[in-house]
Amino acid sequence: MRTLSVNAEHRYEVAIGVNALDRIKEIAKLHNKVLLIAPNSLINKFKIKAGGNLYLFGTSDGETQKSLSTLERAWRRCAIEGIKRNDAIIGLGGGATTDLAGFVAATWLRGIDWYALPTSLAGMVDASVGGKTGINSSAGKNLIGSFHSPRQVLIDLDFLEQLPTRDLAAGMAEVIKCGFIADEKILVLLQKDSLDFESIVFRSIRVKSDVVSQDFKESKLREILNYGHTLGHAIEKNSGYKLRHGEAVSIGMVFAAELSAQLAGLNQEVVNLHRQILGSFKLPINYPAKNKAKVLALLQQDKKVKSSKIRFIGLKKIGKPIWLEDVSINQLVDVYGRIAK
Repeated sequence: MRTLSVNAEHRYEVAIGVNALDRIKEIAKLHNKVLLIAPNSLINKFKIKAGGNLYLFGTSDGETQKSLSTLERAWRRCAIEGIKRNDAIIGLGGGATTDLAGFVAATWLRGIDWYALPTSLAGMVDASVGGKTGINSSAGKNLIGSFHSPRQVLIDLDFLEQLPTRDLAAGMAEVIKCGFIADEKILVLLQKDSLDFESIVFRSIRVKSDVVSQDFKESKLREILNYGHTLGHAIEKNSGYKLRHGEAVSIGMVFAAELSAQLAGLNQEVVNLHRQILGSFKLPINYPAKNKAKVLALLQQDKKVKSSKIRFIGLKKIGKPIWLEDVSINQLVDVYGRIAK
């Protein structure tokens, strides 16, 4: 087992290489009552049973669970079971589940303890670490949320062996992002014939934990973790969430690399490396030209738009992210043409 510490509003541990189902039992012993939030598909798959002081709250799969209606159901369940301030919530599932579970914990009784047990690669290296919790709304993805760090993040690498190929690839987009913005060694590991998931996950989480520990509430530095996400969120919403988050971010990273080449002199070889590595995991690197107007309009709703100015995280070179401020519509249209199909 390997561990990392994250400094946020409190220090917490990320443990890599645990048995998640055993840890659920251990967590239950630490609290009077524990509400486990997980997709029904996982509850059934792993035959998780309520009993003693462990209660179950089942959700749908994917982004659909990050809704006001699911949140209200979860609050109602907390009330029915009598969840108090010394109790806890566990989020078992992908990034959408840990986002939801963390937000339930952040808002119930103004904040109770919660634990993240991510089952997807994206959840392990991104969503469960950093304290961002929230749900989606009709206005956009993750616009309703709170910073509320878990007590612990517990990562069971065995879950990766059971992930569908598409979900594993989508998680790889977040890993690749970490490689480009901070740790080139990750990119080297990803090009080997055999993937060392323990090292890949550890190094990716270390990138995020280092950034989060310096800038918990995203005053500026933490924005580098949004590399590829500005356009990616717009594409994700435009697709009606039919694209996985990582798939949309993959396209967004190619866009950000092309924008960086135009505005910051990023070497074209690095732009090509984006396409090569992302493509090697069968991730999309293009988006339909016919969707240009809708996607560009959705960009205006991004959380990183300030004073009506669209800004992106770009790259000067591998490991050196930069801020591209006040990008013009003409520049966006031009660069969109380079990812259009």
